[in-house]
Amino acid sequence: MPFSHITSRCFVNAPFSYLTAGLLDLFIKHRIQPEIGLEGNVLSANNTDDFKKIAEVFQKAGLACTLHAPFLGLDLGSADMETRRHSWETLRKAFSLIQVFKPVSIVCHLSETSALDGRNDEGFGSAIRIWKELLAIAEQHNTLMMLENTYETDPGQHKKLFQELNSENARFCLDVGHVMAFAKNRWQDWLPTLEPWLGQLHLHDNHGAGDDHLGLGSGMFDFKGLFAYLKKKNLNPIITLEPHQEEGLWESLEYIDRVNLFGDVR
Repeated sequence: MPFSHITSRCFVNAPFSYLTAGLLDLFIKHRIQPEIGLEGNVLSANNTDDFKKIAEVFQKAGLACTLHAPFLGLDLGSADMETRRHSWETLRKAFSLIQVFKPVSIVCHLSETSALDGRNDEGFGSAIRIWKELLAIAEQHNTLMMLENTYETDPGQHKKLFQELNSENARFCLDVGHVMAFAKNRWQDWLPTLEPWLGQLHLHDNHGAGDDHLGLGSGMFDFKGLFAYLKKKNLNPIITLEPHQEEGLWESLEYIDRVNLFGDVR
């Protein structure tokens, strides 16, 4: 594998349904560490044994993993009790798989449909209580709980959550593609505000108009500037590559290799 010096230092997005449909062979052949996505009907369509089979393949190959929890339609701070209940039960199922996959981290979104700022205290309090319960599960297994930016336009609500959670295991996942596509601003508008909690990066590219999940270097994100900042600040976040096409993965690896993007960063 010509890019083993890169793939050994990062993870690559891998929807669970894709792994069971053939993607697993590619990951094992090239010794790629997965960030296993649990979106869609994955949690309801599979049982514990199904998940164990995939986990054991990676574990026998000596490949670590991260998990990405479901997020579509979930809102822990919703005013609707049924939405909160569904969100909690879905995320609880996802977090129960920590003991199966033994991931380095599990990545979550705050909410697909709304931001926490502007909500009343009751909505924020409901979300905090559930995040604390989920965090306790992650802490039991020494797994980091990452809260990722999606549609939020500034780091304020993440900062508020991290201050309330007050745990070394609750960290921030900076999704650079979402910064451009949804927040319509720059990574500098998120760091250094959330620098004390930075724990992971989701790397993919776009041209600022949509969340295209292109390979690195195929859009307009300032990867060199970001990694220069990380090196200067001696920050070593977990790194996940998130192109949505196989071609984008190879483009990303070639780009990282060509510009020596990782350097001394993990």
